[in-house]
Amino acid sequence: MTKILILHGAGMNMRGKSQISTFGTQTLDDYDKQITEYANQLGVETELFHSNIEGEVVNKLYEGHEGDVDAALINPAGYSNGYPALLAAIAQVEYPVFEIHISNPASRGGTSQVSGPCKGVIAGFGLYGYYLGMSGALEAL
Repeated sequence: MTKILILHGAGMNMRGKSQISTFGTQTLDDYDKQITEYANQLGVETELFHSNIEGEVVNKLYEGHEGDVDAALINPAGYSNGYPALLAAIAQVEYPVFEIHISNPASRGGTSQVSGPCKGVIAGFGLYGYYLGMSGALEAL
C-alpha cells in the first residue's frame, strides 16, 4: 500500500482557535480526521505529523527517506519562508513532496519558498486540497 507522509508546519495547532476568518473553525484534529477519510477513499496509508520545531519536521522527512514513505504532503504554514534546512531536506529526499495550503497565500500577499523544491503546489481548495495532493502523489508515483 502506498504510504504518504502528511506534515503540518508551525502554527497548524492553532487552526480553529485563531485567524478564524482566514482558516475557519476546523481544528488540526478535524483536519486529520478528514485527511484520513480521504486516504481511505484513495486506498493509501498516511502518517500524520505536526511540529512547531523545524528540526523535528526535517528529521521526519529524513526518517521517511530511510523508511517506507512513498510521497509527502506538507502544509508549511509558519515554515513558508526563512527555513533553509527544511528546503534542503525536501530537496534531498528520494520521494516526491507536494506543498499544500488550505487557503491561497498569494491572495493575502504571501509567497512560499517551500514550493521551490516541491514537485507541485496545491492552494486554495480547503481541506479538499489534501485529497488532490494525495491523488496527484499517486499519479506521480
